[in-house]
Amino acid sequence: MISFPAGTFTPAPGRGSLGRMLRTHARVEASLTLRHGEQILLTLLIPLALLIGLSLLDILPASSLGSASKVDAITPRILALAVMSSAFTGQAIALGFDRRYGVLKRLSATALPRWLLVAGRLAAALLVVALQSVILGVVAAFLGWSPSLSGLLSAILLLVLGTLAFGALGVLLGGALRAEAVLALANIVWFVLLLAGGILLAPSSLPSGVAHVVELLPSGALAEGMRTALVDGSFAPGPLAVLAVWAVLAGAVASRTTKLT
Repeated sequence: MISFPAGTFTPAPGRGSLGRMLRTHARVEASLTLRHGEQILLTLLIPLALLIGLSLLDILPASSLGSASKVDAITPRILALAVMSSAFTGQAIALGFDRRYGVLKRLSATALPRWLLVAGRLAAALLVVALQSVILGVVAAFLGWSPSLSGLLSAILLLVLGTLAFGALGVLLGGALRAEAVLALANIVWFVLLLAGGILLAPSSLPSGVAHVVELLPSGALAEGMRTALVDGSFAPGPLAVLAVWAVLAGAVASRTTKLT
């Protein structure tokens, strides 16, 4: 029997490295998101329209703005909305329809581990959020936004944790229900959290009992944490802790309930 030394024949068969598979999977998921018209509308165009409209028009009550200018007060909340739109709503809908069309079932038959299927989607969500943040930040700067530089590191950490928390919730929803139910429920939750979940209206402008509940929601924690970081320039340990708990709990439940078909 003739044997050949390793590396004689290329390409060598076998599974690629986990890092390479993760990068490839994340790049594919991010490109699919950015090429999808409805996803672009949800994740970028609507936040941009709200940023410009709310910064130029007197729509929100003064109690939601505080002492900061309109664009300074609104931009952190729009960044939180962008995270929720891409990591939760877009993620849940895409996953629901991927399950319906058998995409996950086929991917699970490849060398990709199941955990890497989720990790790739979360990494893609982080890439999309980074792109959203740059575009929204540039537009806000043209509108006169002047964030507190001392809070930038805290804001980046909040964006990452917020993406992980909302991404885990998106996987939880999109991996458990039928695609049509996911589509309806994800959009309903998006509207409810936008209007009453601490995104547009600050918890301080709500009744005290409701405000405490909103601050414990991932939407309220992210929006308030971003405001604290970018307006006050302060570290926000409370919102960070809330987002971390949501990410861990939702991720643990999603790992048990997500179905491939």
